Amino acid sequence: MGNINLRNAGHRAGEILFSNLTLTIGEQDRVGVVAPNGRGKTTLLRALAGQAELSDGEVTRSRGLTIGYMPQEVPETALRQTAMEFVASALETETLASESWRVDVIMEELSIPQELRDRPLQELSGGWQRMALIARAWVTQPDALLLDEPTNHLDLGRILMLEDWLAHAARNIPLIIASHDRAFLDKATNRTLFLRPTEQVYLPLSYTAARAELDQIVTAAAAQRERDLKQVAQLRKQAAKLTNIGINSGSDLLTVKSKQLRDRAEKIETQVQEAHKDRTGLVKLGNSGAEARVMMAFENVAITTPDGQPLFAIEKLHIFQGDRIVLLGRNGTGKSQLMRLVTQALSGQAPPGLRISPQLTPGYMDQSLGWLPLDPSPLDYLLHRFDEGDRRIIALLAGAGFLPDRQSKPIRTMSLGQRARLALLALRLERPNFYLLDEPTNHLDIPGQEQLEVDIREQGATTILVTHDRAFLKAIGTRFLQIERRKLVEVDGPEGFFAEMAG
Repeated sequence: MGNINLRNAGHRAGEILFSNLTLTIGEQDRVGVVAPNGRGKTTLLRALAGQAELSDGEVTRSRGLTIGYMPQEVPETALRQTAMEFVASALETETLASESWRVDVIMEELSIPQELRDRPLQELSGGWQRMALIARAWVTQPDALLLDEPTNHLDLGRILMLEDWLAHAARNIPLIIASHDRAFLDKATNRTLFLRPTEQVYLPLSYTAARAELDQIVTAAAAQRERDLKQVAQLRKQAAKLTNIGINSGSDLLTVKSKQLRDRAEKIETQVQEAHKDRTGLVKLGNSGAEARVMMAFENVAITTPDGQPLFAIEKLHIFQGDRIVLLGRNGTGKSQLMRLVTQALSGQAPPGLRISPQLTPGYMDQSLGWLPLDPSPLDYLLHRFDEGDRRIIALLAGAGFLPDRQSKPIRTMSLGQRARLALLALRLERPNFYLLDEPTNHLDIPGQEQLEVDIREQGATTILVTHDRAFLKAIGTRFLQIERRKLVEVDGPEGFFAEMAG
C-alpha cells in the first residue's frame, strides 16, 4: 500500500489544461476526476501511471508502489489477441509461467463468459473490450488502480456489478476514476477533483455532494467578485474627484491621496478572481413543433431479431406529443431491436400496426456515431448537408467548441467527445420534433449531458431514449416502459428495474 503525490502539477497542450495541482492520494481514497472533454483527465491519469510527462510539477509514488491503469480503448496492436492473451500480457513472463491462474481468477471475478475469453478482442463488443481492459489492469494485483471512463459501452447490469466489485476488490487502495457517469461516481468514489486550468477544487465528497458544494463556492466567489469590482469603481471615482479638486486648488496632498486611491484600486483589481467557467462546446437542441396529439401509435406489433426470432410484443401504445419515454430492459430483451424498427419506420418502412403522424420530423443519435462520416472535416460535412451558409456554420461550430483550425481537419482525427458534439449540432440543424436517442451520453462530458437534459426538458420535443446513464434518464424521463416476460409494460419509474438489475 502507499500514496501517490502531486506537487504543483500542470500541463499545457497549446493552452493550459490544468495547473497548480498539489494533493496526496492515499489508501481508501477513491477519487473521481471531473472535467469537460479535452481538459486533461486522461493526461493526468497517464502521468500518474508513469506513461506520460507533465509540463509542470512532479508526480511521486511510495517506494515499490505498483499501479494498474485502464486506458479508454484497447490498443490497435492488441485487437487480434484473444481476451485471455490480452489480460495475460500484463504479467511478467516468469509470473505468468508460475501464476497463470491469476488470469482465470480475474475473468471469473468480472463474470467474463467462458465462450468470449478465447475470441479476438476485435470480435467483442465495446462493453466486453472494456471488461478485458479492467481485467488487465487488475491481474497484476496493483497497489493503486486508475480507470479512464470505465463505464463507457457497459450496460446497466455491468455498471452495477462493477460498482460492487470495486467496493470489495479495491476498497483499501488508492482508486482514481475519470468519468462522466454521475451516478457511478456517486457510488464508486468518496472524493472529487474538479480539474481546471487555474485553481483546482478537491473535495472529500462524492460527485453530487461535491458538485453542490462547488456551486456554493462558485456563487460565493462570484458575489465577492462583484463586491470587489464595486469597490474598485468607487475608489477610482473618489480618486478622480480628488484629482480634480487638487488641480483646481493646487493641493499636492490631494494629488498624493488620489494616487494612493488609484494604487489601492489597481491592487484590488489584480486580485479579483475571474469567474471560472468550464470551457466546453455546448450545443442547444430545439423543437420544430407539431400540432398532432399522437406522434406514434403501436397496436399488436411484434419485435423480432433481424433473422425473425420473436422477442416481445407491443399490444397497444400511444406516444403523445411531449412524452419523454425511457426504455428499460435487460440486455438481449429487445431494446435495440425496437429502436431499429422505429428507425426503419421513420424512413418509410413502417410495419403493420405502427402508425406515424405525418407531422413527425425525426432526429436520431446512437452511441456508435456510425452514421457520422470520417473523411470530411466538420465544416465540409455540415456545409454539404445543410443549407445554412458558410458564416453561420462556422459560427455554430465555434459555439460548439470547435476552434477555427479544428473545423477544417478530418472528423476521423477528432476525439469521440468532439464527434458527439458534432453529431448533436447536426441533430439541431435537422430541426426535429421527435428525438430517437440510443445511449446519447456515452461520449458526452458532464456539461454536455446537463445541457442535453435542459434542452430536452425545456423544448418539449417528444423523445424515445435508451440509456444506461441513471442520472440522465431520471432527469428527463416522463414515462418508463419496461420489457418483461416478452411484453412491453408501463411502470411508474426506473427504481424497480434498478433493484432488479442489482439483485
